[in-house]
Order: sequence, then structure tokens, then C-alpha cells
Amino acid sequence: MTKKVAVILSGCGVFDGSEIYESVITLLSLDKAGAEVQCFAPNIPQMHVINHLTGEVAEGENRNVLVEAARLVRGEIKALSEAQAEDFDAAILPGGFGAAKNLCDFAIKGADLSLNEDVTRFVQAMHQAEKPVGLMCIAPAMVGKLFGEGVHFTIGNDRETAAAIEATGAVHEHCPVNNICIDGTNNVVTTPAYMLAESISEAARGIEKLVEAVLMQVKSSSYTEVSENSLNKGE
Repeated sequence: MTKKVAVILSGCGVFDGSEIYESVITLLSLDKAGAEVQCFAPNIPQMHVINHLTGEVAEGENRNVLVEAARLVRGEIKALSEAQAEDFDAAILPGGFGAAKNLCDFAIKGADLSLNEDVTRFVQAMHQAEKPVGLMCIAPAMVGKLFGEGVHFTIGNDRETAAAIEATGAVHEHCPVNNICIDGTNNVVTTPAYMLAESISEAARGIEKLVEAVLMQVKSSSYTEVSENSLNKGE
């Protein structure tokens, strides 16, 4: 049976949107696994626009998250407000600073973050239906707000960032770039990706494991205990 996966994007470009390599690796991995994918993004203005050549804010420039995310997927994307949990078996959220700026405001408020209402509505509906959700890079900043106190996650080994997320009630697991953290109780899978990766191939190893684990959870949501740090299938 073909698995249907919603991929939630946050723009286009590491500093103000979705991390492009993470997004493309996710889509490629899902395609190779035979999954049916629909991409979504909030139809809202970006927090700001970053000149990716200089790293500086492009003063006076405005862009739309959905319009920018459409660049990544050749226009095959819908507004997140249209996403319905009953239509999908799983959801995956790539990282990039857009996850912390456009899907939520963790980049500004840290542990006091608030979430985009469509992100909250859709992801929590998936969670309530016991459908798996994968998050990578900085996207796990949202897990405490989305899944509740005690949810296990990883962003790698950044203590300061992990502490800010743990202040929302989540529990951090140290994890290398090529591995994943599985919270079997909450059907949540996370991986550090470019929080740690120094190359696209390093990022790919963890992302590919995340995609595999998410799709496996669709088949049997029977992961026994929270993370082994986790699907440790070798280097």
C-alpha cells in the first residue's frame, strides 16, 4: 500500500526558509521508497528576507513563504491551511531557519515560542491520529509545543539550543549526525541534519534513516520504547 506523506516547508533557503539540501534529500528518499508526497507551506509573509550571498537582512524586501517554497518543488505545493490529517499517513518537516522563523518564532523567543496556527492544527491532528511525524535540524524546536511534555527529540549536541527546547517540556537526546532519535510513544522521529552536518552526504545519512523510520512506523506503530538514540543500523 502506497504511503501518503505530507512534507511541510518554510520557504526556500537555509537562512530564511527551508534548508534546500535537507528538503531535496527528504523528497528524494520518499520518492525512492515509493511514497506519495504532497508538499505544503503556510501562505504567510516570511519573517524577513536574507541575502544568502552576504548573510545580511535584505532591508525593504518581502517574500511569501508559500511562494518561495514553491521554488523547491516545481510549484507542486499547496497552502498548509488545506492539509487534512485524514489524507496522510505521515508528515515530515525539514529544517532551515525558516522552521524557527516562519513555522514558529523560536529564533526570536526561544522557549517562549508560539507556533503558526496551521502547523499546530495539522501536526497535532496527525499526532492525535497516532500518525508518525519526522522533524530535522532546528524543526524539533517545536516538539514540546506540538506533542506535549516528555516528548523525546534531538537536535544533535548543541547544549544551549537543546536547553531552550527542553524548557518547553521536551527531553533532549544527544545524537550524531548520521543517526536518529525515535520517540515510539509519541510517534516522533528526529535527526540533527545540518545542526551537525559538514557536508551534504553527512546530512543525507541521518535524513534517509529518518524517512525510513517514519515509513516503518506507518506500517506498524510498534516501536517499543523511546529512542535507542536510535535506529542504530551502523555508520
